[in-house]
Formats: sequence, C-alpha cells, structure tokens
Amino acid sequence: MFKRASKIEYKFEDKFDIALIGSAFLLVIFGLMAIYSATSNNPEAAGTFQKQLYSAILALIVFGIVYFIPSRFLQFLALPSYVFSILLLIVVLVAGKKVYGSRSWLEFGSMGFQPSEFAKIATILLLSSFLSREKINIDSFKDIAIALMIGMFPVGLILLEPDMGTAFVFMAIILFMLFWKGISMFGLFLVISPFVVILSSIFGTVIFISALVLVLVLLVYFKRNYFLSASVFVINLAAGFFFESIYNALSPHQQRRIETFMDPNADPLGAGYNVIQARVAIGSGGLFGKGFLEGNQTQLRFIPKQWTDFIFCVIGEEFGFIGSIVILILFLVIFIRLLKISYFAKAKDEFLSLVVIGILALMFFHFLINIGMTIGVMPVVGLPLPFLSYGGSSLLVNVFLIAIAANIYKNRKQFT
Repeated sequence: MFKRASKIEYKFEDKFDIALIGSAFLLVIFGLMAIYSATSNNPEAAGTFQKQLYSAILALIVFGIVYFIPSRFLQFLALPSYVFSILLLIVVLVAGKKVYGSRSWLEFGSMGFQPSEFAKIATILLLSSFLSREKINIDSFKDIAIALMIGMFPVGLILLEPDMGTAFVFMAIILFMLFWKGISMFGLFLVISPFVVILSSIFGTVIFISALVLVLVLLVYFKRNYFLSASVFVINLAAGFFFESIYNALSPHQQRRIETFMDPNADPLGAGYNVIQARVAIGSGGLFGKGFLEGNQTQLRFIPKQWTDFIFCVIGEEFGFIGSIVILILFLVIFIRLLKISYFAKAKDEFLSLVVIGILALMFFHFLINIGMTIGVMPVVGLPLPFLSYGGSSLLVNVFLIAIAANIYKNRKQFT
C-alpha cells in the first residue's frame, strides 16, 4: 500500500513543479483578497473584483491548455506572434483608448487588453529563437544589432503611446537574455551604457557628465580600435540628449512622476501623493497588520486606484510585515525555480532555456519596480505587480508564462 502511494506521489511531483505553480497561484489568491479589500467600499470600483475573478478562472483554463502543448511548438509560434504583436501595437496607436495619458488599450465591447502585454511574450519567443541559432556570434556587432532591433522595435512603438514603464521592461528582457546567452563584457557594455547614460541624465548635468566620463574610462580599459570606441561614445552622447525628446513626448502626469521620484514631497498633493500615502499604509501595518478589510488607508480610499499599481500597500497595511514577507518569499521561490529550469534546459535546448530566462527577467523587473515605487525608492512608472495587481490581460500573460515554464519543467528529463 505504502509503496503504491509513494509511487503516485513521485509521478505527480515528476510532472508538476509544485513550488513554481503553487507559489504563483497563492499569489493570485492573495491578489484577489487584496483587490476585494481595496474595492469593497468603493463605488467607483464596482465590479472590479468580479472581473478579476473571471480573469483568474480564464487564466486557469489557459494554464491547462499551455501546459499540455508541445514545448517545441513555441519556436514555431515565435515569428508569427511577433509580427502579429507589432501589428497590434500599430493599431493601438491609431485606435487605442487613452488611459492616464497613454494610448495603450484596445477595447472590444466591454472587454479590453493591452497589446504590449502580448508583445512581451512574442518578443521573448523571437529573441530566444534568434539567439539560439547555431551560427550566431553573440559578440559580433551584427548579431548584437539584430538582437537589439528585435527587442527595441516594439519599444519604439510603445514609447509612442507613450508608456515608459513597459518600455523599460523590454530593455530588461533584452539585457537578461543577452547575458544568459554569454555575451562578453564589452558586448554587455555596448548594450548597457546607452541606457545608463539616459538614466543619468534624469539626475542633472553633473551626473550626466560623470556617466560620459565613466564611458570614456571603460572604452580605454577595453582597448578597442579608435573608430569603434569613437562610435560607441557618440552613441552614448546621442542617447543622453535623446532622453530630452523622450521626456517631452511623455504626458504631463508621467513627467511629474519622474520629477517626484527625486522628491515626493515636492508635490505632496499631486504626483507625490500616492508614494507618501503608500509609505503611511505599509508603515501603519506593523508586524501582523490591521486585519483583512480593516486597513484605514485602504478602506478610507486614501490611495486612488489602489487595486492597480499600489496593491502591495493593501498587503502591507492589512497583513503587516509578516504578510509582506510571505509575498516576497513566494516571488523569490518563483524566481529561483525559473532560474533552475533555465539552467537545466541550457545544455540541451538553448531556445527553451532563453525563453525561461526571458520570463524571469519580465517578472523580476515588474516585481522590482512595483515594490520599489510602492516604498518610494523607484519612480512611479505604472507597472503592475505580477499576479496581484488588477488587470485581466496582465494576469493572463503572467499565468501563461508560468504555464510555459511548467511545461518545460514537465519535459526536463530530456535535458538531464
């Protein structure tokens, strides 16, 4: 009897990554609870919880479908899905709905979705397909340029919406995947340095000039030919000045978000209001929290639209430090499992390994930025917290990605 029971248990664990799947679905449950709490006493959010619940049920169905499709089918979908996502990003620029100053939503009746969410999946698939080719030389300027073009083309369209936060997600995906592919330190420098210079320009002229000096020092260190070094420096210089054009293209409220990142108290009743109230909510939760449906900041609606980007405040206030740590541990388990699955796949199937790293990059960056902006150490750029924040398209995409990783785990024996 006991032998048979252990055999059944072994088969179940052999087919399902319990830690990965369990952590993801526990986060979904926490998210539903937090959304219910944040919307239960808010007439403006009537029906929000029900919509998220329906999305969660649909996500469960999507998980079941994706989990059982052949893993190799993903590579076949790479190019068609990428082309389709680009078309959707073009359509949304023309016919999309404007929300918070960004034209990023397509609506069909009472339903809507963000094409940029679908574009994340498609870009990961196509970039993985390209980087896993046998003849690729990841340290050649040509192959780096092609990889960047695959990743940055949708970024260009997303910046036209404009949606700075989502654009940064794509940049993180590109960086993680190139690193996993084995790009050299100089190649990594080529990719990262323009983004560093752009970010440095946010903090003023002195920091911007310091970043350019650092670029010069590193170019001397790498000892490349003068033409290549000069070209790289010019690209970085242009990137810094290009930020002003990007900044001017942003809507006024997005510009204020960047400004208040530097000093939330500069506009305490405007762009800095959410950050200040979020800190109060999390800090007031104490060790064990005020209890479900008992948070003052949440129930008295101090934070507008709290069920979207600032959902972590609900956890911090009503479940306290302990609840917040549980959420962080669940995310950590997901990140570790994704890294482990990608490592096992790397030796035998580089395409699938890169896909999982792309998934890890996407989720980790969303997690990092969202938690960071909630506690005031990152700019408020409108990125949802995976599995927890309200948003049907976001939830479906994240569960879809977990299903892909779980599918690859199921077939892991071919990698060992």
